[in-house]
Amino acid sequence: MPTRTASVAWGAAFLLLAALSIPWFLWNDSTVVAGFPVWLWWHIGWMVLASIVFAVFTQRGWGVWMGGWSA
Repeated sequence: MPTRTASVAWGAAFLLLAALSIPWFLWNDSTVVAGFPVWLWWHIGWMVLASIVFAVFTQRGWGVWMGGWSA
């Protein structure tokens, strides 16, 4: 059973992924890199990062929040 610290850490990781998934700080930026706008590169990179975090979560933290807190 996961510890309370692991549960909080996974919760914080997913909250951060959700909070930064929309690049609001790039909304008025028209910079283009390799033919695509920077905000598109942000989304591509963010989806790669989210996929990696979810893959690690499935291996190490899948049981988090399933059965209460451990002592």
